[in-house]
Amino acid sequence: MNNILFFLTPKAMCAFLYDDYTVRQALEKMETSGYATLPILNKRGEYRGTLTEGDLLWALKNMCYMDMRQAEARRIMEITRRKDNVPVRVTTNMQDLIRRASSQNFVPVVDDKDTFIGIVTRSAIIKYCCEQLFPED
Repeated sequence: MNNILFFLTPKAMCAFLYDDYTVRQALEKMETSGYATLPILNKRGEYRGTLTEGDLLWALKNMCYMDMRQAEARRIMEITRRKDNVPVRVTTNMQDLIRRASSQNFVPVVDDKDTFIGIVTRSAIIKYCCEQLFPED
């Protein structure tokens, strides 16, 4: 298996944030999606980074002072993020994808124009590896 598209969750099936969202919009999107970490895109669809629940918690403490009115006025790109999940290109080989997934719970995938096309989850890779290593009899 050399094609990472086999593991791809396409953009249409991903929860994500736009870089002009407010802190409150990001909180609501995380709540409804059920995910603790979401990719951030700009309106052109380019990957801009990753926002975590922890990033939001610290932003509420440091920027909004636990006031939801202030959370409506602050943009998520103002938030200091602990780390961004580093994207890979759609042409990335499996070895590099697995290396990246070993330190990220998902790997954003971009095309040759840096347009976000989806994610590869660590769980999808582990599931595939288990199926290969331990085929059912």
